[in-house]
Amino acid sequence: MLMQDAGFNSYQQVDLDAQAASASPHQLVLMLIDGFQDELIRAQGHIEAKRLDAKGISINKCMNILMGLDSALDLELGGEVAANLHDLYEFCQLELYQGSVKNDIAHLNNVALVMNNIREGWQGFGQHAAK
Repeated sequence: MLMQDAGFNSYQQVDLDAQAASASPHQLVLMLIDGFQDELIRAQGHIEAKRLDAKGISINKCMNILMGLDSALDLELGGEVAANLHDLYEFCQLELYQGSVKNDIAHLNNVALVMNNIREGWQGFGQHAAK
């Protein structure tokens, strides 16, 4: 079973690498948010199952994705939108921290809601830009 998991994980990574190589910056942001949301769900499951080591790993991955999204913002050219995204990413980092320290899924649910709204905004932006 372990060998099958390793093969599947390798296949997934190759597929992800291929998608990222051909993605636009807009698509890359959506891919990062999707990966974030998947990892956040894992973190919630780890908290519920009291797998605290695994929870820490998932929270760390989420934090890294948020830091990556935040570091890609151009606060000068992006104006108010970029500043608002920065504030939202910072809020999410604080909520992730609180959720991790307290093992409280409510904080992670707050993050899920914010990131879902951000994703919807990015999707709408992409549809508008494609017209």
